[in-house]
Amino acid sequence: MKKRDSEKDRACCRGVSRRGFIASVGTGAIGAVVAGRTAGSRPAAEVKTTEPTPITLKVNGRMHRVAVEPRWSLLYVLRDRLGLTGTKPGCERGECGACTVLVDGASRYACLTLAVEADGRAITTIEGLMDGEELGPVQLSFAAEDALQCGYCTPGQIMAAEGLLRANPAPTTNEIRAGMSGNLCRCGAYPHITRAVRRAAEARRGGGR
Repeated sequence: MKKRDSEKDRACCRGVSRRGFIASVGTGAIGAVVAGRTAGSRPAAEVKTTEPTPITLKVNGRMHRVAVEPRWSLLYVLRDRLGLTGTKPGCERGECGACTVLVDGASRYACLTLAVEADGRAITTIEGLMDGEELGPVQLSFAAEDALQCGYCTPGQIMAAEGLLRANPAPTTNEIRAGMSGNLCRCGAYPHITRAVRRAAEARRGGGR
């Protein structure tokens, strides 16, 4: 009888059972949460955020005075504060280019640009390329070359093309491909996009905007 009891003791000492381990971890986690609450921690909703900062954005030629939190992206402010929904959220981590806008004439991802960074700078969105109800040359070229399928990435593609042509009015095919490489098209309309940018460049040299 004593021998059997000693073997049972040794088996217990070799390790904790799976059920016992899970139970002990669960108990420890509950204890940590309770300890945290009793230590005076507050729910996230009660934590006071930084006060909004007033900034001035010049968007499509119009001045906007807005109060923004330091963490807000330019994409969020354009869409949710100014109602300019032509700029599209995609990956929201600078990989797809759907949110491309122009900042002081150069292409920028609005999702990676803080609104406070754009304070006092000239911003152009897809809406700003139109002349009243008339489309700009890049927009017309995309339509003429059927450079879109689902159309979701198209505003960002057009803004990237606009930025490219402002910097280089007569790009080669390779320069167009390089300049547009930061914008992804899930539908795979890349040959049409390249032709559209080339067509827009020719339209500009022929007297278009």
